[in-house]
Amino acid sequence: MSLLIKNAEWIITLDSEGRRYRQADLLIEGPAIKAIGFNLPAGEGDEIINAQGKVVLPGLINTHHHLYQTLTRNIPATQDIPLFPWLVTLYEIWRELTPEAVRLGALVGLGELLKTGCTCSSDHHYVFPRGQGNELIDIEIQAARELGIRFHATRGSMSLGKSQGGLPPDEVVQTEDEILADSERLIQKYHEAGHFAMCRIALAPCSPFSVTPELMRDSAALARRYGVMLHTHLAETLDEERFCKEKFGRRPVEYMAELGWLGPDVWFAHAIHLSDAEVALLGETKSGVAHCPVSNMKLSSGICRVNDLLSAGARVGLAVDGSASNDSSNMWNEMRIAYLLQKLAYGNNGLTAEEVLRLATVGSAEVLGREDIGYLAPGMAADIILINFEELGFAGGQHDPVAAIITCGDSQLVDTTIVNGEVVVREGRLVKVDETEIVRQANRISGEMLARAGRRTGTDYCAYPKRCHAHNLTPQ
Repeated sequence: MSLLIKNAEWIITLDSEGRRYRQADLLIEGPAIKAIGFNLPAGEGDEIINAQGKVVLPGLINTHHHLYQTLTRNIPATQDIPLFPWLVTLYEIWRELTPEAVRLGALVGLGELLKTGCTCSSDHHYVFPRGQGNELIDIEIQAARELGIRFHATRGSMSLGKSQGGLPPDEVVQTEDEILADSERLIQKYHEAGHFAMCRIALAPCSPFSVTPELMRDSAALARRYGVMLHTHLAETLDEERFCKEKFGRRPVEYMAELGWLGPDVWFAHAIHLSDAEVALLGETKSGVAHCPVSNMKLSSGICRVNDLLSAGARVGLAVDGSASNDSSNMWNEMRIAYLLQKLAYGNNGLTAEEVLRLATVGSAEVLGREDIGYLAPGMAADIILINFEELGFAGGQHDPVAAIITCGDSQLVDTTIVNGEVVVREGRLVKVDETEIVRQANRISGEMLARAGRRTGTDYCAYPKRCHAHNLTPQ
């Protein structure tokens, strides 16, 4: 059976020719796009989606997230502080992560992404509390399958605990042997290398201040032996820059070069505080960058030099980052903020609306090493979103559909999301799961985590501990 999207107001392909179709159709057969054109005939038994008044786009692609953080957003104790103290505070709460919490955090974050136009997401999970097993990445992968989203799971890691001069508590770090053994297990069990892969694995030591140089080198060697990608945080703050200079005698990108961590199989989250030479080096090596504008603004980290990186030849994609620093998983909103922030940084030379949309689609696909997603054309994966152009928020602003989507709209929920040829969001609601039950369970377990952390540390994490929202689990 095929799926026919009929009579769309606009189809924006973002292909190399920049084609835009008006009052056109798109035919899906299995997981792939079969045809784009006018008056395409429906076959017997085909499902038809009436796309009148809707804009059809390639699905958005999120290149960096921490899904478990959806359970720890908007905590009063973690607002209005910079990255390092923010991390130290939250590590005490993340120590309370359980397999159930990881599952619910993934369902919430990935569900939000699907509802805001994202069809493929990466996630960087690096917190493995003692006593909670070693299959937290497996649980995320199962949640992604349950929702129907295309998923790049990165096996994060921290090996440098507080007792060894790192930031995280010793209770959430692992030995390097544990990390490498589980990394290999996940690659062998889940990584799909082929066309239309729904699950891929990458290796992702957390950051220069939470792992050793040996783990970085060993992870790179393991990843390249299996042909999978590498990911980490880099150059997010000036504190990190100082740390790298003092501990390693190198600037962040120079340190990565020394470790063999540059190239088209590597992408970095943030990459804000770069020298001109580092920008050039990322470009020369075709390394990738996940631009996280909302998180960077909230933590006052700085502004990524997106224009300069693109001009140098680096691969740049868009990302929401973890929900404790965003505090949402909203890819549509991330595009708007990226557009405005680059205008603030570069003035009239900032990114255009179409360039921002390409950042979130074609650019993000390149960052993740994908050639089968990111734009619409016959033979490409059927990862597609439909946005209702007849909503009130678009009225009077329909002269350019791409600019309207980046700058206008009174709702960030897409009408329809299709992944690999399957409808997973219809009329703004997740198709395959019960949203109400996910919300209820996520609120419960979020409250339980804060209550346990509060009892252990003697800290009131809630704004009103006497009337704690954590289902009467007021810290004692």
